[in-house]
Amino acid sequence: MAEVLLFHHAQGQTEGFHAFADELRSAGHTVHTPDLFDGRTFGSIEEGVAHAEEIGFGELIERGVRAADGLPSQLVYGGFSLGVLPAQKLAQTRPGARGALLFHSCVPASEFGSWPEDVPVQVHGMDADPFFVGEGDVDAARALVESTEGAELFLYPGDRHLFADSSLPSYDESAAELLTQRVLAFLAARG
Repeated sequence: MAEVLLFHHAQGQTEGFHAFADELRSAGHTVHTPDLFDGRTFGSIEEGVAHAEEIGFGELIERGVRAADGLPSQLVYGGFSLGVLPAQKLAQTRPGARGALLFHSCVPASEFGSWPEDVPVQVHGMDADPFFVGEGDVDAARALVESTEGAELFLYPGDRHLFADSSLPSYDESAAELLTQRVLAFLAARG
């Protein structure tokens, strides 16, 4: 089974985030879920992003990097939206990465150097999500797929951002179920 370091989104460690991590655990995977917000959660993406801006995105990335200290190097790194930042940095820069799972976000690989050829990655987002599509994440994901043999982009119909978080109004059950099936198959291949 795979070992995963999973980072939360801008609304913090919501019930839906924990439910997703627990679903991976139920399939036999070890999942670490560090809290980059020290226990704080937010009622909206905007509130969470404002908090992240107060902390500083660089500091949040470094908190994520520190969360990997003491863990094995053979990890799959995953992140939801804001959590993609530390997940993607670790997948690209920490030796031994087994894979990356980027949900609702993707930054250009050049932010952290280049994508390692031996690190497979899945990117999941909705095809009309104003954040994922409107802010260019889908373009970064497409560029990653074009330049990396082990990269996959999965687009789901809809305009919801955090559609895989069952505790939020943006939850889309059918899209989230398909995402989870794809993630479990990805992890089974890395275990």
